[in-house]
Amino acid sequence: MGGLLNVDTTNTTSTSSTNFSDILKNSFINNFVSDISLSKILITMGMAFIIGFFIYLLYKRVFSGVLYSKSFNVSLIGMSMITAMIILAVNSNLVLSLGMVGALSIVRFRTPIKDPTDLIFLFWSAAAGIVVGAGFYTLAILGSVIVGLILFFLIKRSSFETPYLLVVNCEDNESERDVHQHMGTLVKRYNVKQKSVTPGNIEMTLEVRLKDEEGKVVNAVSMLPGVRNAVLISYSGDYVS
Repeated sequence: MGGLLNVDTTNTTSTSSTNFSDILKNSFINNFVSDISLSKILITMGMAFIIGFFIYLLYKRVFSGVLYSKSFNVSLIGMSMITAMIILAVNSNLVLSLGMVGALSIVRFRTPIKDPTDLIFLFWSAAAGIVVGAGFYTLAILGSVIVGLILFFLIKRSSFETPYLLVVNCEDNESERDVHQHMGTLVKRYNVKQKSVTPGNIEMTLEVRLKDEEGKVVNAVSMLPGVRNAVLISYSGDYVS
């Protein structure tokens, strides 16, 4: 009886192990299909285009840099669609997925990113393409809407109070004091970013937060005695002294 019991247990264990390995193998192989239906291709690429176009419109709306690049913005749509196409192909073929890892590992991007916000949009486009290509359409839509609302709120809220640079050229110390006295009443707040002194001329660069029209501040400062000229420049926040 003991011997029979041991044999039965061994056979049961062997059968369970075989069944488990077969299930694991089948589940791994079944994740890859040899062909992709036309409807899935159209839905995936269409969804990637819609999300990429949403990112395109949002970037155009919240852009606050000096020069807007349409080519960079269009590339956000292309990145979403191309990434979705790659993930769709990787999910369909095991050999292709392994080869794609090695192929993409040698790709290098040398385009400099001047604004950290641009890097966020680039990563967002790539992530949206990956999620759409994997078939998680609900996650891609809801995630993009949530990220878009957060970025829109934070970026637009920070741009409600636009900073400016006011460059003033004065004759002497007395005219410089007059400028500082009047600045307290003309703007919400200001601080000196740079000051350059040469014989017969003092040049100051002030970061100001306006409370009235731009022209009023420039005209008022220009009319002060001893002030040669005043120039108001839109300031994005990236200033190097």
